[in-house]
Amino acid sequence: MPQQFEITDVICHVVTVHVRFLQSPQSVWGARIPQWGCDQAHVRSNMAKKSIVIGEDDQAIRGALSEFLESIDYEVIPAMNCAGIREAFRNSSPDAAILDYSLPDGTALDLLPQLKQSHPSVPLILLTGNGSVPLAVQAIKEGAEQFLTKPVEMAAIAVVLERALKNQRNFQKQLAGKAREKRESVDPFLGTSSAIREVAEQAERVCLSHCPILISGETGSGKGVLAKWVHDQSPRAEEPFVDLNCAGFGRELLETELFGHEVGAFTGAVQRKMGLLEVAQRGTVFLDEIGDMDLQIQPKLLKILEEKRFRRLGDVQERQLDVRLIAASHEDLVQLVQQKKFRSDLYFRVSTVVIRMPPLRERLEDIPILARYFFERVAVDLGRLHLTLSDQTIETMATYSWPGNIRELKNVIERAVLLAAGETIRPKDLHLEFKSEVAVGGESQLTLREIQRLHIQKALDAERGNVARAAARLGLTRSTLYNKMKTFGINTLRIHN
Repeated sequence: MPQQFEITDVICHVVTVHVRFLQSPQSVWGARIPQWGCDQAHVRSNMAKKSIVIGEDDQAIRGALSEFLESIDYEVIPAMNCAGIREAFRNSSPDAAILDYSLPDGTALDLLPQLKQSHPSVPLILLTGNGSVPLAVQAIKEGAEQFLTKPVEMAAIAVVLERALKNQRNFQKQLAGKAREKRESVDPFLGTSSAIREVAEQAERVCLSHCPILISGETGSGKGVLAKWVHDQSPRAEEPFVDLNCAGFGRELLETELFGHEVGAFTGAVQRKMGLLEVAQRGTVFLDEIGDMDLQIQPKLLKILEEKRFRRLGDVQERQLDVRLIAASHEDLVQLVQQKKFRSDLYFRVSTVVIRMPPLRERLEDIPILARYFFERVAVDLGRLHLTLSDQTIETMATYSWPGNIRELKNVIERAVLLAAGETIRPKDLHLEFKSEVAVGGESQLTLREIQRLHIQKALDAERGNVARAAARLGLTRSTLYNKMKTFGINTLRIHN
C-alpha cells in the first residue's frame, strides 16, 4: 500500500506538515528511501553538493535523515545539540539546516536569531513532536523557513528542502541583480557645475510626484540615466521601469509594443502579447525620442494618458492603467509642434515638468570628475587596474567639444583603457574623432577656468552683450549667467562698447 500523508495546518505562506503513516508499522524514519529521492540524486549527480546541517539529538532520527539526504546527493553536517549547531555554522558554510525544536541544551527558537544574523540567506527548517499554531507562528517570525510536525515522510522533507533551496537561489539572484544594477548605475548629477546642480534641484523636487516629465537634451547627454534615477527615487521604485526608444520602430511595430495585441489582431499575431504599458503597471514608462513617434499613434497615447485606460489591439476589453510617464527627446518639441510633426495636445500632456540636460560643452568643469569616474569603473571592468590617467590627458579632454556628450566621453575612455600600450593613458591614446572648437583658436594651453570664461565671453560678444539671449545660447538661466559673469569678472559695459 503506498504511503499517504495529511496536511493539517496551514499558516500564511508556511505549511505545517503533520504526516501520519497509514501503512504498516515498519514505515518509520529512514525505513525506505522513496524512488523520488533516487531520481533527484541522478539529476544532481553532476552538480556541486549542497551541505545540510542536521541538528537532532535522537541518534536514530539523525542517522535516518543523514542516510536519506546523502542518498539524494546532499552533504550532511550532523549536530546533536545547540552548541554543535553553532559550531557547524562557524566552521562551514551550510546551504540549509534541519533542526529539531527541542535539544538537550536549549531550543531551536534560541538559535534562530543568532543563525539568521550570521547566515541570513540560509533556510532553517524546524521539526517538532509537539507542534502548535502559536509555536509555528513564533518560529516563522524568528526566521524559520518551514515548521514541520513529526512524524514526517522523507519525501516531504525532500520537497520542503528543495523548495527552500530554490527560494534561497532566487533570493541570492535578486540580491546579485540589485547589486549589479547599483554597480552599473550612473549618478546623473556627477559634477559641480551650476548647470548640473540646477538639474539636480529640479529632479529632486519632482521625483516624489506622479506628474509626467519631459527631459530634453542632446544625444548622449544622460536623459535615460536621469529618467531611471527619477524612477528609483519615486514612490514607484519597487515597480517596473520600462523604457522604449520610439525612434527604433515603425508605426505598426511601435503600436503593438506599446499596447499589446490579441491573437488574430493582424496577420502574424498567433499569440497574445502584453504591451509595455501593461508591463509597466504601477511603475514608470520611459519613452525615449518621443518626437519620432508616428502621428497616428500620438492621439492613442494621449487618450490613454488622459483616461488611464487602454485596449490591446484586437481586444474589446478596456483595462485600467496606472503608470508614470517620463518622455525624452533630443529635438525641440515646440518646434516640431509648429511644424505639425508633433501634436500640441500631447506635448502639453507630457511636458508638465520639463528638465533640460545640458550638453557637456556647457559644463566643462565637470569633465575631469566624469573622466576619472568612468576611467576607474572601466579599468576595473577590463582588469587594467595598473593604468593611470595623466593630467595632460585630463586637460586634453577638458578642451574638447564632445559632440557626443557623456556617451562619447565614456566610449573614448573605454577604448583608451582597452588599447593603451603603456602604464599611463596619454592624449594620443584618446583618438578623438572631431576637431575641438575650443582648441581651434590656439587656446588649448588655457586652464579650465580660462576656457569657461572665454566660452561665456564669446556668447556675450555674439549677442552684443544681451545677457538674456546669451544665457539662452549657453543653455543657462539669466541669474546663473549673471553669477558666472560676476565670478569671472566679465563686464557687460565693456561688451557694449
